[in-house]
Amino acid sequence: MAKKNTIYDVAKKAGVAISTVSRVLNDSPYVSEETKSKVVAAIKELDFRPQVNARLLAKGQPQIIAVAVPTFTTPFFNEVLKGVKDEIKALELDFIIYNTGSENPEEQFISFIDRGVPDALIMFSIEITDEIHKGIKDLAIPIILVGATHSDFDSISWDNYKGGFLAAEHLISQDYKKIGLIRSHKSSYIADQREKGFKDAMKKYKIPVDDDYIVSGITKKHAGFSEEAGFEAINILNKRDKIPQAIFCSNDAQALGAIHALNELGLSVPDDVAVMGYDNIKVSRYFNLTTIDQKMYDVGVQAIKLLSHRIRNREDRPHQSVIEPELIIRKSTTR
Repeated sequence: MAKKNTIYDVAKKAGVAISTVSRVLNDSPYVSEETKSKVVAAIKELDFRPQVNARLLAKGQPQIIAVAVPTFTTPFFNEVLKGVKDEIKALELDFIIYNTGSENPEEQFISFIDRGVPDALIMFSIEITDEIHKGIKDLAIPIILVGATHSDFDSISWDNYKGGFLAAEHLISQDYKKIGLIRSHKSSYIADQREKGFKDAMKKYKIPVDDDYIVSGITKKHAGFSEEAGFEAINILNKRDKIPQAIFCSNDAQALGAIHALNELGLSVPDDVAVMGYDNIKVSRYFNLTTIDQKMYDVGVQAIKLLSHRIRNREDRPHQSVIEPELIIRKSTTR
């Protein structure tokens, strides 16, 4: 099968930036006729066909916003997306949601852009590598990062270090001495910051960090931020004969899986083992799960408000906002 040509190929063929191709596709008046002719010729020669369905809408319709998320199937992103959808609806904007996938983010991003260039873009939890930075910078459209930061773009992020610190501090305050950690399957900035905060709190209060109590689930699903990962992690600890007094899980999904595994081992939460999560997803309250609130719905709303401001004020300096975590104490950790 012949390789499908992309917007990058068009830009290279015409000898222009990707942003220029985007402007031609959007019939922008800010492109010279000579440059436009080069781009159109390259498009025809390469048989390039942008596939963003929003382009089929009549001219004069509201801005089209692309929302890029690594997965649709976690409660965390579902709650954030609810905030996005509600605020977009209130502002009478149109949007498209793209699943970029959690594996090979650079390849997934290039594939995403190949579908066509939107009017604005919100990117969730995607590490801004040099390749991705160049790609989105060249788009020359309003961009909001959520869960990641870069000085060139507006962003909303969470203080994951403080959240990890608060989690360990709470467990220590309940007089637990043997405290474990379930982390993600692979390294990520978010997971690393939560773990660092956790370990620094343990160090501050002179509680030993036992590496035998730190484990990640084998499953790769959602990078290890899943119920399956939490379930597997408990079984790994059990095989080590190293079930701690309390366990901090890197997210609520892991915590729910951990509780399930502990119950199957005949252990009660919190009487035998305390379990703490992270995110405060809706279902956590039904399990009386102590957790860290990320204000997910509000972040979705704020992302659209920040984007709306950027659309109206293109020349403003990038704004970086950090969401403070909040400890939510429930019965899963209280003695």
